[in-house]
Amino acid sequence: MDFAANERVSIELGDDGVAQVRLIRADKMNALDPEMFARIIEAGQALHDMKGLRAVVLSGEGRAFCAGLDLSNFGKLPDPDAPPLSARTHGNANLFQQVSVQWRKLPVPVIAAVHGVCFGGGLQIASGADIRVVAPDTRMAIMEMKWGLVPDMGGFALWRGLVRDDHLRELVYTNREFSGEEALALGLATHCDADPVARATAIAGEIANRSPHAIRAAKRLFAAMADRPTDEILVEESIEQHKVMRTPNQVEAVMAGMEKRAPNFADV
Repeated sequence: MDFAANERVSIELGDDGVAQVRLIRADKMNALDPEMFARIIEAGQALHDMKGLRAVVLSGEGRAFCAGLDLSNFGKLPDPDAPPLSARTHGNANLFQQVSVQWRKLPVPVIAAVHGVCFGGGLQIASGADIRVVAPDTRMAIMEMKWGLVPDMGGFALWRGLVRDDHLRELVYTNREFSGEEALALGLATHCDADPVARATAIAGEIANRSPHAIRAAKRLFAAMADRPTDEILVEESIEQHKVMRTPNQVEAVMAGMEKRAPNFADV
């Protein structure tokens, strides 16, 4: 696993192919400063090509998932050599958007396990996951308007289809705080659970027990579903199905099901 240990993000890949990715700036509630942005993006790059990877659980150590931007950076002058926000430095995204949208770009499903505090940029990072398991008492907010800013870390792209439009407008315009339980009702959480890491890990384990080729194909189809016209989606479904049909892993899925045993899939 080509990921250098650092003081901001850790990755542990289990034998089942589930990677536990943790934000580990616990003394600052995993708040986002320039170093945190850089290390999260490095982690995403390492995961993208990681051998044996089947699913990712994304969580935060300490009292929070992520408290959003590190407020101590507000008083600092901007780096004159930094590219403008409009520059696309990471494919279709800038650096700040990449920390959130990179989870959608990974070839495997990502399950965010959210607890404690999940504000602003932290909520946008969690929104990049395929699935979000949130503790009921988690404090959450789309916080940017409090500081005279707008959400600009991919939130508007990631929330599309998750939250009813008028609810999302209220949360953005007012930056009011809401709980994990309300997040479930709004669509910002998939499940509420008092132990989100355990629940997220269980879901990841189920995914890891499915054909990795089919799982990756399904993730590509979800990416296409968000942006492409119906006619193109229908074609993409057929293409992806043709790729996986009668392959060794697809045959193994059938045989394991018929023989009522655990599958033994070849890695991608």
